[in-house]
Amino acid sequence: MSYQDLNLKKSQEILFFDLETQHSFEEVGGRDFVEKLLVSVAVTYSSLKGEFKSYTEPQVFYLIEELFEADTIIGFNLINFDYRVLKPYTAKDLSQLKTIDMFLHVRNRLGFRVSLDSLAQATLGTGKSADGLQAIRWFREGKIDELIAYCRDDVEITRRLYEFGKENGYVYYQDRFSGEKKKVSVNW
Repeated sequence: MSYQDLNLKKSQEILFFDLETQHSFEEVGGRDFVEKLLVSVAVTYSSLKGEFKSYTEPQVFYLIEELFEADTIIGFNLINFDYRVLKPYTAKDLSQLKTIDMFLHVRNRLGFRVSLDSLAQATLGTGKSADGLQAIRWFREGKIDELIAYCRDDVEITRRLYEFGKENGYVYYQDRFSGEKKKVSVNW
């Protein structure tokens, strides 16, 4: 499937994006202090170039420039997490970015939170390769290649999930109470 099939202009750059952090919520005083988590790595995938880029904390300026050059940013929990983590690194208003936040879209449809892993497993038959706490351990152990690979996997899962939803008008999730695979309509 090409991005033209998704009703996007050929010259429109869609940027899929995710980042990992240096600290956990517990270490910074809770979920109210997302801005203190600090970037460990970030990965983008450009629909125009068909390539991934990775960034470490000293390169965050270049990441932010790439975000502002894109026509649309797509990710999972970007508005309430990733953009808040980036906020201390820039004076630019990240709320001005045209963003499709798949997490918020699904949460608003269902009325409750569903993880990327739950959506990916139910929809794509594949899950995440690790989690955020493992990512923090890799950062502290200096295993930056493993960390980038994990973040890249999340970006790829996000891209595939977005494409599935765009093409079919729905994605699946695993109901946490019944264990059943259920459908949620999407219009991103």
